[in-house]
Amino acid sequence: MNDFRLPEKGIYLGRIWSPEAEGPCVVTIRGEEVFDITSRDAPTVRDICELDDPAAFVRSAAGRAVGHLEAIAGNKVGDLNRSHFLAPCDLQAVKACGVTFASSMVERVIEEKAAGDPARAQDIRARVGEAIGGSLRNIKAGSDEAARVKAALIAEGLWSQYLEVGIGPDAEVFSKAQVLSSVGPGAEVGLHPISRWNNPEPEIVLAVSSRGEIIGATLGNDVNLRDVEGRSALLLGKAKDNNASCSIGPMIRLFDDGFSLADVRSAELDLTVNGEDGFVLNGHSSMREISRDPLDLVSQTIGRHHQYPDGLMLFLGTLFAPTQDRDVPGEGFTHKFGDVVTISTRDLGSLTNTVRLSTDCPEWTFGLAAFMRNLARRRLI
Repeated sequence: MNDFRLPEKGIYLGRIWSPEAEGPCVVTIRGEEVFDITSRDAPTVRDICELDDPAAFVRSAAGRAVGHLEAIAGNKVGDLNRSHFLAPCDLQAVKACGVTFASSMVERVIEEKAAGDPARAQDIRARVGEAIGGSLRNIKAGSDEAARVKAALIAEGLWSQYLEVGIGPDAEVFSKAQVLSSVGPGAEVGLHPISRWNNPEPEIVLAVSSRGEIIGATLGNDVNLRDVEGRSALLLGKAKDNNASCSIGPMIRLFDDGFSLADVRSAELDLTVNGEDGFVLNGHSSMREISRDPLDLVSQTIGRHHQYPDGLMLFLGTLFAPTQDRDVPGEGFTHKFGDVVTISTRDLGSLTNTVRLSTDCPEWTFGLAAFMRNLARRRLI
């Protein structure tokens, strides 16, 4: 299933699989048509993102029509004989920021205290709520006030590594996925087989150039294994980076006169999970409640301390932390196979994926070597 929607206005940059090219093509949308704008001047999405004005380039690129948007969006993802949308990034590193919202801070504390056991989470949630409630919502990370709250929580025995990155001076930034491993709209997203407590994480994802300039944004699902990470923060890599565990799309909306960072800062994200068992979960996340500004998160990720010569995609974190019971009272939400997850915003469209085990999702086989050989065979590099 692929609920593929884009706002009518906007300059979009993405990728499709092309049976003709036996590899990915760089595309944009004009009206209802998908246009292939791959060229020797810009054979990759990365190359366009590195230009001084990516939006102007995409707007003026000649290209050729390769199909109707609805038709290509409706094709089965993974069928190499038919065009279908891919994640809109290619050579960029895929990074993510965690614990950037007050509500998710509280839930991460609960995960840690429950040691990955959802049955213990309800009692701990009540205790933590009594101690801090919503008092963290208006605290600026790294401020003197945040330091005072930290001292108070330590005195209560409730200080956590998650609150340290949530209201302390340093943001949590981790590697979410390997280059080229992200899946796109309509694809299956994967859960590691060891997880029994997990959820979607609807997020805005920034497209950032190697110069640290934010040039656009899209949506992402930072699939989250609550029990694995809750057992130990040292299991973050195992919890976050698995086959098909990172979804990005549907396309990068490039910044122009009609869309800017101000729109990202005020974005409202909606999430719906539709289960084969009839269960429906609705969630909402407002970027107005983020504890760290996107510019701060970018500067903590890329700079003199760390370079990304091919740019990066940066997940900004989520306010969404589901506590609605699905099966057992007090144990909250967890995924079931076949869940259809849709993340949407007014300015970025919608991203839909279906939940499976990582071991049941198509294996990731088209890596950097295959990509470079494909571009060379097509005489694009």
